[in-house]
Amino acid sequence: MDTAKDMVQEAFETLWINRKKVEISKAKSYLFTITYHSMIDKKRKDKLFDKYAVTTFQDAHNEQYSDLNELLHRAAERLPDIQRSVLLLRDYEGYSYEEIENITGLSLSQVKVYIHRARLNMKRFIGRIDAVI
Repeated sequence: MDTAKDMVQEAFETLWINRKKVEISKAKSYLFTITYHSMIDKKRKDKLFDKYAVTTFQDAHNEQYSDLNELLHRAAERLPDIQRSVLLLRDYEGYSYEEIENITGLSLSQVKVYIHRARLNMKRFIGRIDAVI
């Protein structure tokens, strides 16, 4: 519980430091992104990340889905962390490529490549008929 509180406090501290760069309307997703990345880093450092590994795409196709929203969430969960983060920032939160570049610290071309790859992975997963049925 203390670790979670520390991560939230660090996220707010980072937001405060970068307050001139972050629009107020996008502060919520900025905090989410920072906290998410902190959580992933923590899990990697503790070597607990393997316990929470997601199933492969092939395993996911064995399940049947009736809810498109659930299908989208399942597909997004299977993306690599960086692809999922930039895709959510772009398509869900509405950030521009340049804003994502500032938030993540990636170059503009890296942001575009990760978003493109994430969309291709989502398309491959969702495009299978057995994933939708």
